[in-house]
Order: sequence, then C-alpha cells, then structure tokens
Amino acid sequence: MKLSELWHLYEADKRIQGFSPRTLNAYALQNKMLMTELSDPEIAEITLTMLKECLAKQADRLKPSSLGHRIRFVPGH
Repeated sequence: MKLSELWHLYEADKRIQGFSPRTLNAYALQNKMLMTELSDPEIAEITLTMLKECLAKQADRLKPSSLGHRIRFVPGH
C-alpha cells in the first residue's frame, strides 16, 4: 500500500471518529508536506529514520509547537 492510499484510510477513520473539518484539513496539510519530502512510497519502505530525517529538516524553521503537531500527525505515534 502506498502512502497516499493509507492517507485516504486514515482520513476516513478520523472522519468517522468525529474529528472536525479544521483538524482534518490540518492533517491533510501535514500529509501533503510529508509526501512532498518522501514522494509516495510503499508504506513498508518508510522507516523511522526517514521520518526523523524529515522532521529534523523542518525543525530549524519551525516553532516547537508546530514541530510537535507534525510529530503527533505521524500515525502510530
């Protein structure tokens, strides 16, 4: 399964759980930024190291609260 496919399942799950449209839009933005960095890999190809490297690249230009939001977005965190 590709990252984009997982996103659609994740979004549907959060919608069912009653997440607000505003929260879902914020999550969609985080997913878009992640896909910009990683493209659309197979989920099995994504490693913790890859995710940490993506976050580390962004850490220099983000407030701690924004970085925290991105970390919380990562499924399974």
